[in-house]
Amino acid sequence: MAITLSVQSDTDQEQRLMMPGTYDWQQFKALESLLAESSGLRITYLDGWIELMTLGEPHELIKSLLGMFLETYFIEMGIEFIPVGSATRRGEEKKTSFEPDESYYLGEKKDNPDLAIEVILSSGSLHKLEKYRRFQIPEVWLWEDNQLRIYFFQNGDYQEVKQSQLLPDLKIDLIVRCVQISSRLEAMRVFKDELRHNERLGK
Repeated sequence: MAITLSVQSDTDQEQRLMMPGTYDWQQFKALESLLAESSGLRITYLDGWIELMTLGEPHELIKSLLGMFLETYFIEMGIEFIPVGSATRRGEEKKTSFEPDESYYLGEKKDNPDLAIEVILSSGSLHKLEKYRRFQIPEVWLWEDNQLRIYFFQNGDYQEVKQSQLLPDLKIDLIVRCVQISSRLEAMRVFKDELRHNERLGK
């Protein structure tokens, strides 16, 4: 019988519960099954550690805006993409299971997405990049402290870079600025206007 866990009484709060690194894969799967009907709850597994996280409205707003601007960029620039959202990445042999906030294949489908986005609004999370490293996802964007940090996978690990290596013409500071505009319509107008302006200038 499934257990429903009511954990999100405050829609503004993102809360985390860390469970010690003593759980094997089968125990994790059993807990995941018990919590399957708990809405607004994300479960992550890494090397025996289990993290439970509630998703507040600020978290969901930012991840939706990042996805909206990125998908607009793909469409405006004629880049073929496949959005797969928070589809779970899991592997018992990799000892991890997690859900990015947004993820995309660029061009065609592959073993794993080319780009993943994660929004971090509270401290205490499991190693931010290790779970992605095990799937060798080429590029990971982390939104934290009102900044967008870009990490590119090379030589077996992630290196922080100032510019997307997959989308070198995309201005990251433009996305950051537009996410923080209170009006969604105004933010999209600013974003599209600057994209088209840069395209006319050949930048």
